Amino acid sequence: MKEILFSAELPASPLYSHGIKVGNTIYLSGIVAFDPATKKVEAKTVEEQTERAIRNCETILKTGGASLEDVVQVVVLLKNPQDFDSMNRAYSRTFPKNQPTRAVAKLGVDIPNILVSIMMTAVI
Repeated sequence: MKEILFSAELPASPLYSHGIKVGNTIYLSGIVAFDPATKKVEAKTVEEQTERAIRNCETILKTGGASLEDVVQVVVLLKNPQDFDSMNRAYSRTFPKNQPTRAVAKLGVDIPNILVSIMMTAVI
C-alpha cells in the first residue's frame, strides 16, 4: 500500500506527487528550489538552489516520518554540468559523513530558472 506525501509549503502539481511512502521506504520526486514563502524559485546560483532543494526534500521527508539521516540514495540533476563543484559545496554541508549513494546527471529539459533538481530515497 502506498501513501502519497505532500507538503503544503511547496507548490503542488497535477503531474506527480512530492513523495510516496511504501512500507518503510520513501521515494521523493525531483524537488527543486521553490521558496516556501513565495512558491517561486528565488535562488539564483546552483549552490543556493541546491541548499533550498535539499531543505524542501527534508520537509517532504518529515511528512513521511523520515529525516535526512534516513536517506540512502540521492540523484542530482544539473542543468549545467559545469556547476558540479558549486553543487558539491552545498551538498557536502548536508551530508558531511555517512553519505548516501549518489548519482549526478544532466537535467534533460530546460525549465526556466531551474539549475538543479534533487531526488531522494529514504528508508526508515
